[in-house]
Amino acid sequence: MKFDGDDVAELDGIDRRILAELQMDGRMTNVELARRADITAPPCLRRVRRLEEAGIIRGYHADTDPARLGWEIVFFALIGLDSQKETVLSAFEAEVAEWPEVRECHMIRGGGDFLLRLVARDTAHENALTRRLTGAASVSRVQTLQTIRTSRSLAGVPL
Repeated sequence: MKFDGDDVAELDGIDRRILAELQMDGRMTNVELARRADITAPPCLRRVRRLEEAGIIRGYHADTDPARLGWEIVFFALIGLDSQKETVLSAFEAEVAEWPEVRECHMIRGGGDFLLRLVARDTAHENALTRRLTGAASVSRVQTLQTIRTSRSLAGVPL
């Protein structure tokens, strides 16, 4: 593996196999991962550690079901701000980073400034979050889009 700061990592086939397997199942043991990557366990562990240290593997998490945990609504909010000055953009990002319901925040181009993915317990909670967004400093426009169903949600990237 060759990796230089902000450059795209050059990965060999084994690294790609390791990443693909971990994207599908991050809980497998190193021994099982090594078996699937067709290498022995010690070099497999060294490769995983290098991928972690390089920031290619950013972490491990459980993929939970929001509805089964009481978060019935998943929705997106397209946000337009009064200004695109860096101080305004950064202030908005810092504000919504404090909201536990905001699960993703993306600065975008073409039709808005930010796209958020939020969760809400019910319609009243969704409405309260929308009011909170419209009342936030420098927010000029909020468009919400409620999901009906999600037919595809994959972690990671194609390898």
